[in-house]
Amino acid sequence: MKAELNQRLTQVGPGTPGGELLRRYWQPVALLDEFDPALDPRMAVRPVKPVRVLGQDFVLFRDAQGGYGLLDRDCPHRGADLAYGRNEGDGLRCPFHGWKFDATGQCIETPAEPPGSTLCTRIRQRSYPLQERSGVLFGWFGPQGAVPPPLPALDCFTAPATHTFAFKGLWHCNWLQSFEVGIDPAHASYLHRFFNDASLDDSYGKQFRGASVGEVGGERWPMTRVMREFGQPQISFEAKAYGLQLTALRPMTDELTHVRVTNAVFPQTFVIPLSETMTITQMHVPVDDTRNYWYAFFTSFDGPVDKEAMRQQRLQAVTLPDYIPKSGKHNHWGFNPEEQQSRTYLGMGEDDINVHDQWACESMGAIQDRTREHLGTTDKVIMANRRLLQQAIDTVENGGMPPGIGDPGLFDAIRGPDTVDGIAPAGDWHAWWQDSVRSKREGAPWYGGDALTRAESVPTQTEPAPARAEALSARAEAFPVRAEAPTVRAEVPPVRAEVPSVRAEPVEAPPQVQANPSTSSGRTEMSSIRAEISSVRTEMNSGRTEKNPGRAEMNSVRAEMNSGRAEMHAVRAETAPASAETDSDPKKPGSSPTEVGAGRTEVSG
Repeated sequence: MKAELNQRLTQVGPGTPGGELLRRYWQPVALLDEFDPALDPRMAVRPVKPVRVLGQDFVLFRDAQGGYGLLDRDCPHRGADLAYGRNEGDGLRCPFHGWKFDATGQCIETPAEPPGSTLCTRIRQRSYPLQERSGVLFGWFGPQGAVPPPLPALDCFTAPATHTFAFKGLWHCNWLQSFEVGIDPAHASYLHRFFNDASLDDSYGKQFRGASVGEVGGERWPMTRVMREFGQPQISFEAKAYGLQLTALRPMTDELTHVRVTNAVFPQTFVIPLSETMTITQMHVPVDDTRNYWYAFFTSFDGPVDKEAMRQQRLQAVTLPDYIPKSGKHNHWGFNPEEQQSRTYLGMGEDDINVHDQWACESMGAIQDRTREHLGTTDKVIMANRRLLQQAIDTVENGGMPPGIGDPGLFDAIRGPDTVDGIAPAGDWHAWWQDSVRSKREGAPWYGGDALTRAESVPTQTEPAPARAEALSARAEAFPVRAEAPTVRAEVPPVRAEVPSVRAEPVEAPPQVQANPSTSSGRTEMSSIRAEISSVRTEMNSGRTEKNPGRAEMNSVRAEMNSGRAEMHAVRAETAPASAETDSDPKKPGSSPTEVGAGRTEVSG
């Protein structure tokens, strides 16, 4: 990636392309817990908080009626800090000259002005729309006077307060590198690897300590065991109205495969399973370019959430009132070399895997230098999301509608989304996971049936060509909503991205080929890709008869296909001497998975 593009994707301040995009989406600004005197005694006296979001400073306060106001922090008189204002119940008064503002930002008193002055009627501090959902206050920072989109009907916002719990924490790094960890299906087998499995009886509220759905030989497997023993996931993704649905398959035996379905809700939210009956919806909200808060919503599909237990587990890792983690660069994130040798892959604790992710994100630097990275085949979701982000920034910059949950026209199409972590029949895992989430929803006491999501199908291919999978999904979903050229243009880059990833690893074959030493790795890979490209070409030719603005774009795709053919000839030459080798049987439980090889692809911006 070029430095200019990295800057465009990561900057969030006012007037920056990336910042203008994110301002079109509702952003969490505070937990309701932050106004609880039991957690912050200052709130009993004066419920006022300074808030910094997207590189801007605001003041958040609660009035005597229980309503909230979110205003620009600098007083419109002469710029004094309203975070030190006097909360008088019906408004916030600046101590400098006594100007007073209600929750809407209207100035209601200018006491130093002469009697009869109407100055205050002409003064209004900018205020921002607020709404509370699932224990969190959300603000909207889009263009003044514009109507914000509705907050999406995700499960974490649809479930009643009894079945949700929210928490947050501060990370000292850019929001994008934090979000990218959450949509990376491969890292869990390494970063969160435990050498021993804890009791399932003490797994409530803990990530990767619960059991996967299903059994192996009548035995329930902890997620930690699955992640540890099967470290080469087969990753695919599918475009959805909200963003991307991710599927990671870990073949275990000829009869069983582990299935993990998660979601990337554009632009900064991911949804993952915590346990068999609880999900995590996590949002990464930029404080500025070099810090972000993660807000995690825990949603139960079973009984009410034990909020106090969840809260106490997590309060041990942060300092209040600003939810700053106790571990960080200042103390090497609690790194323990002895633990790294004997108990965990990373060596940074067994109780809170959030620290693992925090280290991965913060150790990259305040803003990751993507000009120095080298991406592999397991990074396909990262690449796809970056393309979406770049296209969305361009769309908003050109006056278009932000995609996904920022588009009011897609509100009815976005529900859920569903997740699963379980052990399924290898030959019918796609039907199994749909049945599993359907059963989970029907068992939820708050589930409303047709008002919410239904299980969605996923590709049966374990390694689909993104150009084909995304093009078909785009036709099915995007064109009926709004047929516009950018939708078609979004499908071009995946063709280019897939060919280099084959060239980068000419010796290593995918797991299916490795399992059969008599198969020629390079020849099988080339035949598969030739079939995929032929299929895409057929799709493009048939698309010429459709009425949509993407005809020129499909011609561009055809050019990409020709380029891809030349690339494959080069690959054939490189892979001909190679033979399929394997160090272990990836389908045998308990075997050590073969590590990913050194070959990688460098992706340029």
